[in-house]
Amino acid sequence: MTTTLLPTTSRDLRRRALRHQREGRVPGLYAGVHRRGELLWGDGVGVKDVETPVPPGADDQFLVASNTKTFTAVMVMQLRDEGRLDLDDRIGAHLPEVRQPVTVRQGLAHLSGLQREPVGEVWETLAEPDVEELLAGFAEAEQIGRPHDRWHYSNIVYAVLGQLVARLDGRTWAGSLQARLLDPLELRRTSPGFDGGPRATGYYVAPYDDVPRPEPVIGSSALDPCGGLASTADDLVRWSSFVADPDPGVLSPDTLEEMCQPQAMRDLEGWTAAMGLGFFLHRSPGGRTWVGHTGGMPGHITGVFTHRESGTGAVVLMNSTSAPDPAGFAIALGEHVVEHDPAEPEPWRPGTVVPEELAGLRGVWFSEGAPFIFSVVEGHLEAREPGQPSEQPSSVFEQVDDDVYRTVRGRERGELLRVTRDDDGVPVRLHWATYLATREPLAFGEQPTTR
Repeated sequence: MTTTLLPTTSRDLRRRALRHQREGRVPGLYAGVHRRGELLWGDGVGVKDVETPVPPGADDQFLVASNTKTFTAVMVMQLRDEGRLDLDDRIGAHLPEVRQPVTVRQGLAHLSGLQREPVGEVWETLAEPDVEELLAGFAEAEQIGRPHDRWHYSNIVYAVLGQLVARLDGRTWAGSLQARLLDPLELRRTSPGFDGGPRATGYYVAPYDDVPRPEPVIGSSALDPCGGLASTADDLVRWSSFVADPDPGVLSPDTLEEMCQPQAMRDLEGWTAAMGLGFFLHRSPGGRTWVGHTGGMPGHITGVFTHRESGTGAVVLMNSTSAPDPAGFAIALGEHVVEHDPAEPEPWRPGTVVPEELAGLRGVWFSEGAPFIFSVVEGHLEAREPGQPSEQPSSVFEQVDDDVYRTVRGRERGELLRVTRDDDGVPVRLHWATYLATREPLAFGEQPTTR
């Protein structure tokens, strides 16, 4: 299977990056597209520092800011899977200092209704709180809306979620991050703040001249869990690959899928943007869902988005406070590759056996008057509707008992399929999610023809 891009695709991606850098007046950016963890294309445009005019590279750190929230969210879900919290627990059940009736789920999905930032003018003073100050100030945070009434972004809630992780783990948030994610995923240059290695300098370019002004670097604080990480394109490609196909030793694939289910709409007009548990969900013009996050700190604007079905991800890192739309930029790069230079499909492979208990289930069954085609594929049972779009998955069943199957993928996932046989052992009825399916189309209440 080829893993390289067509020359025309690479050229088009380079042109998009150049256009974004020029039109956005970004001193320097690095953009890359990977497929299943392999960097297919990556390029630096402009300069990582105006004093040393070298383009940013894949191993240069940028402040990735609120992309940090996806790391914090994954750690919260790890704790859930370990049985140490429930998503509908109030945060105060684990952090007694927190008295607001905010649940873990509400915090992850920005549905708490609490104000956006910590108490005080931290973005004017750039004086960020320590843990004690954060938790004390949280008691003063304003409830600006009812929980679940509408989506409202909240850095302060994510900072407190980070302290929840730290409290339950009995170590600092950074210590949990290192042990739970950075070490297992070999993210060697992802760190709270810059690690002292090669990095991009952050700038602000004013609207009425073209002279970049260096931005201050904010030190580590209790706000790190909501936006304190620095990282590189190389590391973020690894992270995006994990989001596409998580290592079960780090996080259950079912849990990552749960995190990518919509909890609330962010775009109430176009319905193209939603919020999962820690991840933004964007619907592209091509109809694909991209999951990820953006980040903004003084001098640094970043975006990391992944199309999980194809394993394709895009990373964009820009060293300008006023850099435009990182989500749109990253998704456009990834979309271009998926649309114009997709991975070769796997060849069809013949199966080897049709299990005896499945043989009589093959063919067309009707439920509510509509046909479903049941097939045996690689030894397991699947079902599809005629004309179902190819990108929509078949329903896949796993046997849990004699003539009882669980739907583990696709339509009616989680529901049972029960098989009823006649005296000769021939299947004559199916009950899928309790709905009757028969070999002939029937009205409700009509009985199938007996053999």
